[in-house]
This record gives sequence, C-alpha cells and structure tokens, in this order.
Amino acid sequence: MAITKTTEVPKIEIVGTWNIQVALDTVILEDDVEISRSRHRHVLAPFTSTVDGDTWTHSATDISGEVASVQAIANAVWTDDVKAAYKTWAEAQTI
Repeated sequence: MAITKTTEVPKIEIVGTWNIQVALDTVILEDDVEISRSRHRHVLAPFTSTVDGDTWTHSATDISGEVASVQAIANAVWTDDVKAAYKTWAEAQTI
C-alpha cells in the first residue's frame, strides 16, 4: 500500500490587468487511486506596495517558488507598461 502526495495546477487565470489567480490542487493517492483532493487558490500581483508618509515603496513579487507555467505567465503579463500602471493604481489608493 503506497500513499503518495502530488500537486497540480489545474487553472491559471489573469484577472483584470495584472492579477494572476492560481488554483493549486493537492492530490493524495493510494496505490495510484485518488483518495483525496483539496484546492488552494492564491493571487499574485506584480508588487507589494507600501507607503510611509509620502514615500511609496514597490517591492517586486517573488515568483521563484511558483511552478514554471505560473512564472512564464507572470513574465509575459507583467510588462513594463503593466508594472507602471500597477504602481500608478496603488499610489492612487487611499488608506
């Protein structure tokens, strides 16, 4: 009786202009038969933006831990124009 755990990325969606929504399934198999599946979703944006007084800091999102397909999509979608638009949008938000 062999129990294995795998992960799958069944869905990657671009939401709006810059958000990337990732669905990640954790699959438990017993003798190659699926006995459990659970889904986790997370959303990636190009930056984490913070403000201190009048000074904004935009830290690039670390995507190195994401699967290759998510990294490829992020690198394709997050163009310089999209990143600039995100910063402009973030700085326009009121706290």
